[in-house]
Amino acid sequence: MPEGRRRALVTGGAGFIGSHLCDRLVSEGYAVVCMDNLRTGSLRNIAHLRSEPRFEYVDHDVTSYIRVPGRLDEVYHFASPASPKDFERIPIPILKVGALGTHNALGLSLAKGARFMLASTSEVYGDPLVHPQPEDYWGNVNPIGVRGVYDEAKRYAEAITMAYHRHHGLDTRIVRIFNTYGPRMRPDDGRMIPNFISQALSGRPLTVYGDGSQTRSVQYIDDLVEGIFRLMRSEERRPVNIGNPVEYTVREVAELVLRLSGSRAGISFRPLPKDDPKQRCPDITRAREVLGWEPRVPAEEGLRRTLEWFSGHVHRAGEKTG
Repeated sequence: MPEGRRRALVTGGAGFIGSHLCDRLVSEGYAVVCMDNLRTGSLRNIAHLRSEPRFEYVDHDVTSYIRVPGRLDEVYHFASPASPKDFERIPIPILKVGALGTHNALGLSLAKGARFMLASTSEVYGDPLVHPQPEDYWGNVNPIGVRGVYDEAKRYAEAITMAYHRHHGLDTRIVRIFNTYGPRMRPDDGRMIPNFISQALSGRPLTVYGDGSQTRSVQYIDDLVEGIFRLMRSEERRPVNIGNPVEYTVREVAELVLRLSGSRAGISFRPLPKDDPKQRCPDITRAREVLGWEPRVPAEEGLRRTLEWFSGHVHRAGEKTG
């Protein structure tokens, strides 16, 4: 490896966010080690990188000891199932990757002298009683609810990250990621936007839970990756919200997807799931002040790009196998 080239490990690198982060790092001249066990990631997400000499894929479950030969300058710990469907389907692996996986990734960073970033989540705020949510809000989480396996895994991961920083002097970063969408999302993800897009493209009514008045703030994947990139290069060791503070009701997002897709299937209303947050919106003051970051891609533009990708990849694949 050339002397000046930085080398980074991305755990969960074949996932939705991880694969886009790998793209960005390779484009910035990094040598990238992408680690994934493909439980929820896919080799399709990184297929375009496999011929890149500066890119290496390693099949490994981070809940087991992580071994990466050679120098590492940065570790991005992005491994974790994150779909609401996963919370009931694989709750124990979610807890293990948040606890054991984070411990292993931190230990590797310490051994290598690498800067560490934890991918945390707006889920640490639970069903918030403060709106919008600043980083110093401690949250309102049900630890024994179905969503608790993900919420508490990430809260623990933040705690152990800060413990490594304070006790071992490890150079750490924590990004709290709010609702993000874009190409490479799993169509069966269970989250709002892939659900709406998959239903619209197949001519089915869009499923809205409750009356659709609950709000969400959604950001396009390119904006998130820019925020991650800036945070890793900053000296900010406190958690930083990266999300879009523009709120939409769930019904507004459904209607926008219907309009952009040309679907006339309409909306189907269902009962609201337990512990589903009524509002989720980031206070991004810290990101603006410390990183000079704010989202750039408008919802309509981001949804159009995402619809085009789903239409060209997922929907076409379904026609071939259906």
